[in-house]
Amino acid sequence: MSRNFSRRAILGGLLSGAASAAFARAPEVSLRPQLRPDGPRPALANGAEVLIREANLGGRVGCAVVDVKSGKSLEGVNAASGQPPASVTKAVTALYALDALGQHYRFKTRLRATGPVTNGILEGDLVLAGGGDPSLDTDGLAEMAQWLKATGVNEVRGRFLVYGGELPFTLAVDEDQPDHVAYNPSVSGLNLNYNRVHFQWKRGNKDYTVTMDARTAKYRPDVTVARMQVSDRKGPVYTYEDGGSYDSWSVARRFLGKNGSRWLPVRKPEAYAGEVFRTLARSHGIVLAAPEVVRADPGGRALVTRQSEPLPEILREMLKYSTNLTAELVGQMASKARIGQVDSIRASAREMSYWARETLGMKGARLVDHSGLGGMSRLSAEAMARALAAVHKNGQLKPLLKPIALKDANGRRNRNHPVKVAAKTGTLYFVSGLAGYMTATDGTEMAFAIFAADTKRRDALPKKLGDRPPGASGWNSRAKKLQQKLIERWGTVYGS
Repeated sequence: MSRNFSRRAILGGLLSGAASAAFARAPEVSLRPQLRPDGPRPALANGAEVLIREANLGGRVGCAVVDVKSGKSLEGVNAASGQPPASVTKAVTALYALDALGQHYRFKTRLRATGPVTNGILEGDLVLAGGGDPSLDTDGLAEMAQWLKATGVNEVRGRFLVYGGELPFTLAVDEDQPDHVAYNPSVSGLNLNYNRVHFQWKRGNKDYTVTMDARTAKYRPDVTVARMQVSDRKGPVYTYEDGGSYDSWSVARRFLGKNGSRWLPVRKPEAYAGEVFRTLARSHGIVLAAPEVVRADPGGRALVTRQSEPLPEILREMLKYSTNLTAELVGQMASKARIGQVDSIRASAREMSYWARETLGMKGARLVDHSGLGGMSRLSAEAMARALAAVHKNGQLKPLLKPIALKDANGRRNRNHPVKVAAKTGTLYFVSGLAGYMTATDGTEMAFAIFAADTKRRDALPKKLGDRPPGASGWNSRAKKLQQKLIERWGTVYGS
């Protein structure tokens, strides 16, 4: 198997990490340069340490900045301590996937036949088989239905089977999250519309009309695999139960208002994709039996193969929109390419942690998933910044990162700010981080990682917390302002 990175090509470093969002305001302390030797250093007497103290976040803040050309550490505070990285984990996942799968990798979804096609009749089963594609949507299934018709298939005499066993089924990325949040769906080898279903309601004269559909820009087929009831209760807003063959949702009437919509997670992804494809095939005159989800691969020859965009495009979207499902799918497929099989997200994350330590030199990296949604992962700022600096020369990651505009004194985005940033954010309650690359006022490029976590306040929160806890919004705002102040400090001190 090919490797894009080698241990010898990567600078050694301590743990890796970071965890959140964006920024605001100019520095309030001296920007006078302080020369620092490479390697571990005591905390600064001023500069970054003062900014961290004035942010008043509680918990612990760690930061590190490294010159990408020389690989030297320029400044750091609590740089070697492991912290929850939140969605900054996705930057590590992107590097992992590129290394294991390669830049030209494409995910494949197939329609297979278990018997011959004679005079337009398939004398066997039709199989919709997933290949872990995180980007498959209703439009994509519509193309596959059209292509199936173009092969000459007009009738299927056998069953309609749906297979998602390319990857293990996981009920939710993080089972401590609320049931109704769309960013925490089930994960399978066959996934549709990021495993989200569209719930819409309209109030009539007597009651609400509700719909559940698999909409995209072109199509909006109704589904029965996810069902909604409007309930007369004070709360909670949503409840979920496994209805056996369908997801059973209810919503409290008093929270609906007149009209509205939202996305809900899908817990039966294979059945969801199967129902939608059956509807789309019928529009081409191909009548299929009710979909049957199978766990054993039924085999068959491919009639239709749909490929995703190349992996870098998938990763760019993942990093831009921070899609947890994409991260878990590409991470697991990378582990499968490395070790031949994957038993669970956690087992795959352990393999990625091992790879990060051995290949990127991220000492102490301990990850429980590929998305950062789980709060038990740990990375350090020093190792993250050093790893980013080491991979900078191959030019693969930086173009995939989202440009982040710093803000002016009024909190507005300043696209003309002299310091340019491309980075990945990460946010959980009382966890905030940012890691990536910055270009200083004189063109000097640096890799950096900043993350803050008040783990005591976070650990005290009840599981499946539905509403934002008191103090979380203000804490997150102060963390973002600290990120900008540190970046502006580094851009001025080390870019002059």
